[in-house]
Amino acid sequence: MPPALANGLGYKPLDGGWGWMVVVGAHISIGFAYSTPKVLSIFFKEIQQNLEASSSEIAWISSIMLAVMYAGGPVSSLLVNRFGSRPIVMLGGLLCGVSMVAASFGNSIVYLYLCIGVIGGCGLSLNLNASLTIISKYFLVKRPLANGLAMAGSPVFLCILAPVNQFLLQMFGWRGSLLILGGLMLNCCVAGALMRPVARPPKRPTSAPPLNEAKEPPKTCNTRPKMGCVNNGKKFLDFTFFKDRGFVIYLIGNVLFIFGAYAPIVFLSAYAIDQGVEEYSAAYLLSITGFVDMFVRPATGLIASSKWIRPRIQYFFSFAMVFNGTCHLLCPLVKSYAFLVTYAVFFGVGFGMVFALIFECLMDLMGNQRFPSAVGLVTIIECFPMLLGPPTAGLLVDIFDDYKYLFFMCGSVIVTGGLFLFVMNIYNYHMLEKEKPAKVREQNQITMENQDQLNISS
Repeated sequence: MPPALANGLGYKPLDGGWGWMVVVGAHISIGFAYSTPKVLSIFFKEIQQNLEASSSEIAWISSIMLAVMYAGGPVSSLLVNRFGSRPIVMLGGLLCGVSMVAASFGNSIVYLYLCIGVIGGCGLSLNLNASLTIISKYFLVKRPLANGLAMAGSPVFLCILAPVNQFLLQMFGWRGSLLILGGLMLNCCVAGALMRPVARPPKRPTSAPPLNEAKEPPKTCNTRPKMGCVNNGKKFLDFTFFKDRGFVIYLIGNVLFIFGAYAPIVFLSAYAIDQGVEEYSAAYLLSITGFVDMFVRPATGLIASSKWIRPRIQYFFSFAMVFNGTCHLLCPLVKSYAFLVTYAVFFGVGFGMVFALIFECLMDLMGNQRFPSAVGLVTIIECFPMLLGPPTAGLLVDIFDDYKYLFFMCGSVIVTGGLFLFVMNIYNYHMLEKEKPAKVREQNQITMENQDQLNISS
């Protein structure tokens, strides 16, 4: 059984109140972070014709943006730990807006790489990590629900921005569309303004210290600047997380999922057209997936907050991954459009469940204090499978001239990751129970040594 909920914040989270306004702000910033690299593809064909670029060159725009967004996780975590979430989200929104406005004046593909890919990716990275961190400070018991509502911003903004971008493209062209999109993304600054710091209750002194202790200078005062530099370095890329068995198990399963997660989204419409489905109906499959995903994420957060699921949330995450992968394995077996719609619905359910839980499970394992550094390390590692997954799937299509092998590969990898998490979490919790008495004895010994030192000094 997983260990009981722990609160290492030093205060009791509100689990409500202004926290719900923070969730609204996180919903907006996370929505832009995850949907922007996808909806920009609407402009790619016109950009390609205008700048005389190849398809592969155009595809790098979203790839660089996603890579920078995930690779910037450690830097974002370090800035959040230093300055808090509010100024970082506002800075991220400003970078996103400036990147799109500047890109609208571009005359070369390399210029778009710099503006949209690098600058925009940095802005999205700041938005994503800071939003996830502030939720962990406002919620504990209701944190899965809060995370589910915040992560629902991805499908909501995907459903909204896709038709909006198509309308803007027809009315103003790709340059005018990017200009307006940049203005819209400045709303992340408003979202950041909602993320005010948590008001911590003042600490009450229990008793007056002895005179000899009051006069004695702190022993660590001379070494604090050096230790601060070391701690900041560790927060940037803290490799000590790899000594944590639960973190390593989570990371392996997560990497397997990310590798197979995005290729079905990229190739679903092409697969439907290959099966004889009309182009508009094929594109509508993604809308169905996004619409279902929109409701599944908060519903999953609500279920995960229940007293039956919360202590077993790691197993619930494993089930969501296996469910998602099984949908991909069954997809090539269906041929008619009605069955493809059914697949799109179940795909949205599985995808929404996983992404509603993916960061909550990391919070559950690492705790509130260690989560900002942990999520930074996870996101920078995730950028590699995210970049390699779709090209690998496309290579299978080129080799076999059939999309079914793409779905078989993605489904197999994701199911393997889910089963790995399920089995290894059983092992991890079993080992934690065995190690608990030794840790209790060690803690008692440290307490006794501290008490002896206190008695000697007094």
